[in-house]
Formats: sequence, structure tokens, C-alpha cells
Amino acid sequence: MHNNSMNQNQNNYYSPKNFIKGKITELIFDQMFRKAGKFTVIPFGYENTLPEIAQYAHLAEYKQVLDNIRTAPDFALVSDDKREVFLVEVKYKTSHTDSEIKDIAIKIQEKWKLVRLFLATPEGFYFDSCSNIIKNGGRISPLGTAWVIDEIQKEYFELLKNFII
Repeated sequence: MHNNSMNQNQNNYYSPKNFIKGKITELIFDQMFRKAGKFTVIPFGYENTLPEIAQYAHLAEYKQVLDNIRTAPDFALVSDDKREVFLVEVKYKTSHTDSEIKDIAIKIQEKWKLVRLFLATPEGFYFDSCSNIIKNGGRISPLGTAWVIDEIQKEYFELLKNFII
């Protein structure tokens, strides 16, 4: 019985509906940060880099590189003055607990040290570094107005609600 429930959880996690929710969340992140105008938004995840590299997958020495790319964060944010670069993993969660968010942050940080987590939820947007999330026991800070002003956040939260919530 445990295996069946585990398989059901895995199937739910990888369902087409969840895949589409994730893509919508990535689009909302991308467009919201572009509109905020403080950063250049660069798609960074494996979906964007792997197709070009996949042709070398059969070569054993590239396995480690491909594994790293598969776990790459979804975006890079480059500040307008080019002095700061932030790697960002984007997630949508209908509900979440501090321990679940801490586990996600730990898993991300195992492969990529300096990554921020953007979390879209029915309550709003959250954005924090994985190191802060871990240090704070899984608490993630709301997306601050220093990143995206309230007006733009509200606009994109309405889009999130229209498409997902």
C-alpha cells in the first residue's frame, strides 16, 4: 500500500497539470521581473540549455556536466549595472510548510550554492535566498518591493489567479 501511494504522489507531481502550472509560474516570474525593469531576465534552466548539449549525452565524460545542467535554476537575473547576478529557481505551491520549503532549499543548495527561490502561492509571491530559508527553518520572505513594486506584483498575481488558482 505504501508503494501505491508513493507512485500516486509521483504521478501527481509529474502530471501534465502540474507541468503546465510550473510553466505558467515561470512565465509570470519572467514577465513580472522584465516589467519591473531592474534586471535583465535570462532563462537559465535545463530546458533552455540541454537541447544543444544533449547530442553529447552518449559521451561518458559529459555525464557530470549534464547532471549539473539538469538541476540548474530556472533563471538568472542580471542587475542593470551588471554588478549582481542572481540565479533563481521558480516554483508554484498550492500550499506549503516551512519544512517542505526548507527541504527544497537544501536540495537546490546541494548542487548550486547561491540560488534564490521564487515561490508563487494562492497567498502571494515569496522570494528569498536558499541560505536564508535554511537558516530560518524554512520560512521564506514575501517578494519585496525592492525587487518588484506592489503595483506590478498585484498585476501579475491577478494573472496567476486567472490561470492557476
